[in-house]
Amino acid sequence: MIFRIEKFLLLAAIVTLSTALSSAVWAQRSHAPGKAAESKNMRLIGHHPMQGRSIYNGHVRKQGGRYIAYVGFHSGESVEGVPGSNGNAIVDVTDPRNPQFLAHITNDAANPGVGRGARSLQTCASEELPSGSPGVVYMHREVGNDVHEIWDVTDPANPVFLNNVGERVDGTHKNWWECSTGIAYLTNGLPGWNTRVMSIWDLTDPTDPDFIRDYIGLPGGQPGGAPAGRRMTSVHEPLYLEGKVYMAHGTRTDGILQILDDDVLRSNCVDPAPCATMPSDADLLAPVISRLDWPDFQGVHTAVPILGMQLPEFAGFGASTRDMLVAVNESTRNECAEDMHQMVYMVDITDAAHPIPVSTYFVPEGSGNFCSRGGRFGAHSTQWNIRETIYRGRIVWISYFNAGVRGVDIRDPYNPKEVAYYIPAVTGNTTERCVGGVCKVAIQTNNLDVDDRGFIYAFDRANTGMHILEPTGMAKKIANF
Repeated sequence: MIFRIEKFLLLAAIVTLSTALSSAVWAQRSHAPGKAAESKNMRLIGHHPMQGRSIYNGHVRKQGGRYIAYVGFHSGESVEGVPGSNGNAIVDVTDPRNPQFLAHITNDAANPGVGRGARSLQTCASEELPSGSPGVVYMHREVGNDVHEIWDVTDPANPVFLNNVGERVDGTHKNWWECSTGIAYLTNGLPGWNTRVMSIWDLTDPTDPDFIRDYIGLPGGQPGGAPAGRRMTSVHEPLYLEGKVYMAHGTRTDGILQILDDDVLRSNCVDPAPCATMPSDADLLAPVISRLDWPDFQGVHTAVPILGMQLPEFAGFGASTRDMLVAVNESTRNECAEDMHQMVYMVDITDAAHPIPVSTYFVPEGSGNFCSRGGRFGAHSTQWNIRETIYRGRIVWISYFNAGVRGVDIRDPYNPKEVAYYIPAVTGNTTERCVGGVCKVAIQTNNLDVDDRGFIYAFDRANTGMHILEPTGMAKKIANF
């Protein structure tokens, strides 16, 4: 009996030691770069796994006394066994420490047979639009590269499909719906065009879309145009602010920034009859205020203007107020297999006819051995809420794939400085990225948004979920809390 007890105690000791060693090994792994969370002047407030789906983009709005996150997914299925193809999620983030999943809209919920997920979306409330039914919140989403849809999300837990915007198209992606004017600038491929274009619709009444015109801004891209000699790029993301449309072309290569006069874009054509669907070169050039080309090896994924920045050091020159623009390239290949690091540019657009890059920001690879961590390393996008006042003109938040979220102090846009970062920890949902048959698990922070409380929302394309962050230390001091 004594022998059995001693044997039992010996076995227990071995199990305890084994468990301790395993825990030590796991702790060592989890704290290795690229596995555990890494941060500077930022902290994690909340997290939602989003059913293990791959996220493209997210948009957060205050709605009926609550804060609601609308999230767009890439193609695929969940990894938690939750049924339904990837489409969109609606999540209550009123308490950022405890996000509540409200609804999931599959990618083919309203249009059976569409292709991939529903990546890009935006919302407008009826009171924000020039007209509309009182008390209604609308969501626009692109679905499966095939169609643009309008949903009623007044009750975010019970979204209701309303209608399509036009016929089915091809190659939908990043769009902008300007609530103040009701005009939507929608990207898609169209029959006969030589590249992806921007279709402009009046969604003042979202239940009755009104087509305005198709537009690319690059002669040779239109039906019947001569694409020879034209840079082989296409519009990636348009954005409207104060009478101008900022068009970003390209992602990793052949980047072009165009600044357009919105009044001319929407109402004036050199030859009005065929202008809406078959514009001439003159029609395409008429709205263009300026065009700035990037090198062949860099694109312009996102272009976000920051107008009216106060720069006291220029006061003696009579030019203390400057209009700036953040232009972000996109990394698209794993483990730095690209011609050039994709980064962030600050562009002075005070003279909109003559924009000029004045500085750059990038994360040094050696600061974290990012090229060997797995997945993409490089810039992708910045926060989408262009009218928030907490960070505007002070900090831009940049998604940087396996380098997470980066906070950049732009109070001196000629000398941007990193002030904060947060790289989320991998989880059991985080998926691998492979190069040459070698696969590595890596965070892939894809897009960002901020709300008017100052919380930063990071969306991961490697199935890790949504991370809700807030600034601390110097970053919080710089922000306008």
